[in-house]
Amino acid sequence: MTNGVLVLEAAQTRAGLDPDRLAEALTRALVAVADGTVSAPPRIAAEAPAGLLGVMPAHVPGVGLAAKLVSVFADPAVPGRSSHRGVVALFDETDGRPLAVMDAESITAVRTAATATLALRTLAGPQVRRIAVLGTGVQAGAQLDLLARYFPDTPVVVGGRDPERARSLAARHPRSTAGTVEDAVRGSGAVLCCTGAREPVLRRSWLAEGAHVGSVGGSRGPELDARTVDEGALFVEWTGAVTAPPPAGAHELQGLTAGRAVLLGEVLSGRHPGRRGDGELTVFKSTGHAALDVAAAAVAYAGALEDGRGTSLAF
Repeated sequence: MTNGVLVLEAAQTRAGLDPDRLAEALTRALVAVADGTVSAPPRIAAEAPAGLLGVMPAHVPGVGLAAKLVSVFADPAVPGRSSHRGVVALFDETDGRPLAVMDAESITAVRTAATATLALRTLAGPQVRRIAVLGTGVQAGAQLDLLARYFPDTPVVVGGRDPERARSLAARHPRSTAGTVEDAVRGSGAVLCCTGAREPVLRRSWLAEGAHVGSVGGSRGPELDARTVDEGALFVEWTGAVTAPPPAGAHELQGLTAGRAVLLGEVLSGRHPGRRGDGELTVFKSTGHAALDVAAAAVAYAGALEDGRGTSLAF
């Protein structure tokens, strides 16, 4: 145990996020969300002229207690894209002591990609012969890294509006190529959307029979088209993805009934079968949940203690 508060910079935070440990912690957190044992108020945000500051606290029994402060502002260096910067503060869940402060961008990118990958492994059909990754930013890069670990032999196509960025990103997977968004989607058994879209980036007509779609973007607008949502078996992290207005809930799911979506934790716990047939379209819409940040922060902290990373400060 460290005597002070452990401060982890971005590289140190990311280094502690072992994918297998993270997948296990995320599974526990998602099952706890489904069980109703997580304490987490809906995400709130303070609006500024050029962006917002989001606040996400949560307690996951047996996993941890943490809060994330993250700003989402336009990135002047890359027009049309946004930056996500902030901190995650981890506390001892038994006595409330602050344990660590770490980089929120690393936590957000890796746990979001890990959750989408967990959904892919849980909901996709038995034989996904090709995976499409839509987007060319930080989140798409984190997704490619995890696909390289868990699907190294599966061809991946990176689809994006910027061909050069798509080709550069494709180098992060051993069997990846680049193409347009439509070319990437057509013929892929799984499509992972990681964009900053304000309007849908794919069409239902492009999707193969029995495809799995994961969507982690669209914080400022719908990333998926209405027909994909309407025709798919829908899975989410929490019921608020449907019932809460953005930025807590998903743009695509507004107006649906809460019973329309199945909690991913219900599938992970074995209480719901998930995919019901090879020809079924499955759709995982992620809005993020503070419980997932708690899980990732706990993993990063444990890894840092084991490997002696970070700087301990007395607060």
